[in-house]
Amino acid sequence: MSKKTSLIILILVSIGIHFAFFGHPNETVFDEVHFGKFVSAYYTHEYYFDIHPPGGKLIIAGFAKLFNFSPEYSFAQIGQPFPDNKYLALRFLPTLAGTFLPIVIYFLALELGFSIMGAFGAGMLIALENALLTQSRYILLDPFLLVFGFAALLFYFRHRSADQHCRKDLPKGEKLKIENWNLILMALFGGLSLSIKWTGIAFLGLAGVIELVDIIKQELRIKNYKLINLFKQILKLILYFVVIPFLLYFSVFVIHFSLLIKSGDGDAFMSPAFQSSLQGSTYATDPALKPLNIFQKFVELNKEMYTANATLTATHPYSSKWYTWPFMIRPIYYWDHAATNAPTESKIYLIGNPLIWWASTVAVLYLVLSIMGEWISKRRIALAHNTVPLILIAGYFINYLPFIGIGRVMFLYHYLSALIFAILALAYLIDQQKFSKRIFIVCIALSTLAFLYFAPLSYGLPLESGQFQNRLWLTTWQ
Repeated sequence: MSKKTSLIILILVSIGIHFAFFGHPNETVFDEVHFGKFVSAYYTHEYYFDIHPPGGKLIIAGFAKLFNFSPEYSFAQIGQPFPDNKYLALRFLPTLAGTFLPIVIYFLALELGFSIMGAFGAGMLIALENALLTQSRYILLDPFLLVFGFAALLFYFRHRSADQHCRKDLPKGEKLKIENWNLILMALFGGLSLSIKWTGIAFLGLAGVIELVDIIKQELRIKNYKLINLFKQILKLILYFVVIPFLLYFSVFVIHFSLLIKSGDGDAFMSPAFQSSLQGSTYATDPALKPLNIFQKFVELNKEMYTANATLTATHPYSSKWYTWPFMIRPIYYWDHAATNAPTESKIYLIGNPLIWWASTVAVLYLVLSIMGEWISKRRIALAHNTVPLILIAGYFINYLPFIGIGRVMFLYHYLSALIFAILALAYLIDQQKFSKRIFIVCIALSTLAFLYFAPLSYGLPLESGQFQNRLWLTTWQ
């Protein structure tokens, strides 16, 4: 299969899967009750408070503005019907981001050295993963987090391979320009991912660790060690991994504050000095208060976001513990609708494709044991020459282990970033096998069958009671 053919097939499959039944249901689903309100606030200009940065909500609100969206409904509760089709503008970009994700993973796999069939297999497994599909069909933030974060890694690894492929014969100045553009794009996409959720920092963190290790190795190999060279490398690291992402992150808050100029539901989280800058607030006319400048507001809001994240005590019947995620013990019940005068009911669950999910967990365990075995047996030269397993395992754990220290309620969707690395690990292992093409064909075929079997729970299609119960393989899936 050629690169062009595989890419076209992947694009068509991803578009078909993600935009099938687009807009269904025409009712509020799961956390749309929160994010719909937050997006609407940019139109009413009333201040709101959320534990996540405002990037994702601003992107959705900005796009909806092109279609004359107006906040005419309250997003009061799950199952509340939408009075018109304007909500489609709010769901479009998350769905589009979900569509792009398999394509980004395809190109990332190629940059990591996968064969064309291996990259195609990785992209297809991402497209056929039901939980990733479900999370991208509604007014939710994770599709942006994932596509921006993995796009940042894509451009980082393109930077690393800047001396390969068709760029070998380019003059040094042109090579440097390409490398810098890749790093700039990495920094911008990394900053965008961070502006969606703080967990987006894991993508820049992975690239930063790899770059730092390379710098140290490079300096140790140089006989005539010069401190100035190390200083330049560190400055470059700070520019692309800290300064540019921070400037983008800060700019998102500047836009956020410029739009939310009126008193709103979020006032109570902020100090009197902060509230004094909001029109109609209790403290707006208090002469004793000096309104905060933009940077002071930025610092205060980020502190409050951290505090709220750390002290959140709410519970949820479909929450789950971090150590259950690799085994998909507890999916999330998003929405239901009982049909009138029919023995069917439509339900939406955030539930993964069991074949892909569990196989990817086995792949991670296998890679970890393999790496440990090579390290113990002192076959470290093999690890040094093939760093892909280390990169995939590092990416997995950087996106997974931080959740161990979080005490607030958590859900299966917090595992999605790590899941993608696990799927890449699975595709990598298959790609190393002698009959990898045949294995990929069988794996994709079985994954497609599993996807179709669970698709009614992803799309919210009607099922009879018995059909629904047959899909609840574990008692914890109820």
